[in-house]
Amino acid sequence: MRMAVTMGDASGVGPEILLRRCAAGELGDHVVAYGDAAILEAGARLLGLDVELHVIARPADAKASGLNVVDLGALSAQDLTPGVLNPKAGEAARNYVETAVRAALAGEVAGVVTLPVNKEATRVSTPGFVGHTEFIAALCGVRDFAMMLTTPEVAVSHVSAHVPLRDAIRAVTPERIGTVVRLTHEALGRLGRSPRIAVCGLNPHAGEGGLIGDEDSEIIAPAIDAARRAGFDVSGPLPADTVFHQAIRLDRFDAIVCMYHDQGHGPMKLLSFETAVNVTIGLPIVRTSVDHGTAFDIAWQGKAFTGSLEAALDTARELHRGRSSG
Repeated sequence: MRMAVTMGDASGVGPEILLRRCAAGELGDHVVAYGDAAILEAGARLLGLDVELHVIARPADAKASGLNVVDLGALSAQDLTPGVLNPKAGEAARNYVETAVRAALAGEVAGVVTLPVNKEATRVSTPGFVGHTEFIAALCGVRDFAMMLTTPEVAVSHVSAHVPLRDAIRAVTPERIGTVVRLTHEALGRLGRSPRIAVCGLNPHAGEGGLIGDEDSEIIAPAIDAARRAGFDVSGPLPADTVFHQAIRLDRFDAIVCMYHDQGHGPMKLLSFETAVNVTIGLPIVRTSVDHGTAFDIAWQGKAFTGSLEAALDTARELHRGRSSG
């Protein structure tokens, strides 16, 4: 079955990456792009790329070669504004995602791989837009979901993601921690792993016995005990400043549950910025993403690395196979 790829904000690197991988013969078979054919055609000319585009009405109509595009017809060639915040492109990028997700829910594609949107541009038309993760979960009607970054070395899931830090602290509850542990275990099971899961503390040194906050002992530790009773291989709470060393250098853990966005994102982007994959866990569909933004500063200059799209597609296909076999 075809895998959907949303082309992302036209002013950023997303469509460029899609075109360059296709021109190099590195996109792989069974990919359907959701976006605007006019932008892709203009972009291919701008970059001097030889890409055969096929505009199709639905994934089932895809050709065996070239780049198949479900064309939403929202943008013209004049709307290609490299590196410039463009509200029209932001709204279109949101609509690519919605259309692709609905196709996945209908069983028309095996999953959705997203290229980056610019949140500031998208918020002009959609003021409540926080990010792909929350938007897609809402389209799927799901409340229990989480963001996970995965590499061959380790996976990291987040109790909270795109919220202010003061709200992230309030989000640390036994129920939420238990949910993220369960979703992490299930997702890695679909990737063929039987995960040993570490749970980070919230405070420095995981609270140091209550000397630096009591959330670790009063909220996180009971949640870990409950997860163990439920049959999960889980440890913690562990200090966030050493747990990545234990997972990667000492091979003690396969996954880490972090309490907030930067606790997990900072180490993961240092570890594997170009190949880490963003996965939304807890959805009824497969959704992965490249782990980088629109990079307006280098957009449409042929400089952006393209390997993250390959990694996101590979992970999406693995997750689809895991769901099918399960």
